[in-house]
Amino acid sequence: MSASTFSSPFTLAVCAEMVFRDLPMNERVKRIDALGFQVEIWDWTRHDIESLANSGATFSSMTGYVTGTLADAAGADELLHTASESVDVAKRLGIPRLNLHGTGLDRQGLPVKPCQQLTGSMWLKARDTLNRLADLGELNDVTFVLENLNTDVDHPGVPFARLADVLALVESVDRPGLRIMLDVYHAQIGEGNLIELIHRCAPYIGEVQVADVPGRCEPGTGEINYSAIAKALSDIGYRGTVGLEGWASGDDELALDRFRAAFSL
Repeated sequence: MSASTFSSPFTLAVCAEMVFRDLPMNERVKRIDALGFQVEIWDWTRHDIESLANSGATFSSMTGYVTGTLADAAGADELLHTASESVDVAKRLGIPRLNLHGTGLDRQGLPVKPCQQLTGSMWLKARDTLNRLADLGELNDVTFVLENLNTDVDHPGVPFARLADVLALVESVDRPGLRIMLDVYHAQIGEGNLIELIHRCAPYIGEVQVADVPGRCEPGTGEINYSAIAKALSDIGYRGTVGLEGWASGDDELALDRFRAAFSL
């Protein structure tokens, strides 16, 4: 299905870190843009920002910090510092949403500071840190989005990983500068019951990310009923960005066509 024949209530984006991996990053970005998608990137420190700024692409989101954590004093200050640096880059690239996690992740997606049990003081500190990030976002007209992750397969030891935990934090802050990056792939592994989760998170969704389970490839390659996911998002009135943060199961362009088709209503 070509972009010209495609109809969707959502803006579609593709993570450039995970497709067209035989190409340099700048060429990946241009290819994704040429196919009619917005572009997601991860850690901006790994990329040539000048080249990305001159690519002509529209960017959907990027990682909103370099180092730091939510739930301890020193880590929170570090997180705020690198988030401020990230905001400057985001504004240069025109990126509206900056992604957060419960703690910093290494290049393998593992937590820099693993945590097996959350305490009450950690919850309070995380909420305080997120309030500070909301201040930063609102001051600079960008939105920080806290992403749910799974701890069974990809990110063991990450605190505040479950979507229920992310919702509790974002709801307690209740600020326009902080929303949820609702990752359907991670939610399916960690919690399931996806339609109900979507409805529960509806007032706080800043962006949606998708991939199928198992394998983390494009919709249609696994067990998630993505036509039902698309309908649920439409039913709650969501009209924002849906991003493919998954690998191509085979040909990259075919994977992107399948993603496009999954969110055609």
